[in-house]
Amino acid sequence: MLALLYDIHGNLAALEAVLADAERAGAERYLLGGDLTLFGAWPAETLERLDALPDARWIRGNGERWTAAPSEAPDSALVQGAIRDCVEALGEKRVAQLAELPEQALVDGTRFCHGSPVSDVRSFFPEPGEDERELLARVEEARLVFGHTHLAFKRTALVDGRDLELVNPGSVGMPFDGDPRAAYALVAPDGGRVEHRRVEYDHRAAAASVRDRFGEWADTVARRIETARADVE
Repeated sequence: MLALLYDIHGNLAALEAVLADAERAGAERYLLGGDLTLFGAWPAETLERLDALPDARWIRGNGERWTAAPSEAPDSALVQGAIRDCVEALGEKRVAQLAELPEQALVDGTRFCHGSPVSDVRSFFPEPGEDERELLARVEEARLVFGHTHLAFKRTALVDGRDLELVNPGSVGMPFDGDPRAAYALVAPDGGRVEHRRVEYDHRAAAASVRDRFGEWADTVARRIETARADVE
């Protein structure tokens, strides 16, 4: 069983809950889909926990890219403040290592990326977008797994006359669908059926930890964890 963990965002409490659920369900391998630490209360502790996983494939998200190259990130107090605190917590060496992770991976005939095969910040939604054909132009596999939007869903796209399964496992650390439970997915052996799962954890305590540890930027992130909504400023 392969567990798909995306958009953890340094939320160690959510990660621990997901790992416990995945272990009970029989997960033996892990795919870490990027945005592992940025914005969370526990960036270093989250990486320490992920480092301990026995069999994990890692790919890079925009969070890892931005943390290593702040000039490429949005010029907002929220993002730049979070980047500074994340770099301080992880250290320059580990930040550089994360930025060097591959952008994509092929596992059991499935392609994995963070946003889309052409961008780590352009992605897919439950309803098809006008740019979907462009984003899928390079995909030859039957299934594409991605994250970034923090919305758990699965649907089929028609690409060049064939069906392509699109899967977003959802966000472990900061879902944006109104449900604050941690989200991830399991894949049956040999690239089989995908099962979306939600796990209860103390999301209010996780939000409070962000506020307690960091400065002004942290309140927006804390409220996003509390409400499971992206449109919180």
